[in-house]
Amino acid sequence: MAFTWTQRVYIEDTDFGGIVYYVNYLKFMERARTELLRSAGVSQQQLRDDNFVFVVRKTECTYLQPARLDDELLVDVSIETSTPVQLTFLQRIFRKTDSVKLCEARVQIVCVSADELKPRRLPAGLLAAIEGQSSA
Repeated sequence: MAFTWTQRVYIEDTDFGGIVYYVNYLKFMERARTELLRSAGVSQQQLRDDNFVFVVRKTECTYLQPARLDDELLVDVSIETSTPVQLTFLQRIFRKTDSVKLCEARVQIVCVSADELKPRRLPAGLLAAIEGQSSA
């Protein structure tokens, strides 16, 4: 089961034709991952203070249908795979009114030290906290 975040499409998210500009789907996914952490009680500021930051290493996104101005979207986040230093998320965006899947992505996140940007192990307990939210 996935964690779901609701996102409205605003004029700033669209191109001249009123369709969501492709890169903005990645922004919606980033927000959903942030809200997943927040719902799990994880503060990104505290992680940074503790010398942990997350960087996107790889994305693969398939666009299936367009989202349009004023659409309400459901952005799903679930952990697909994990290692001691990285997480791969499966993220899907649906239009709320008709449940049509608009896009699907795999986003690989690597944990690095904030000061040197070198890979480091995920913080203790982080994976369990996130999995608890994404399966709730």
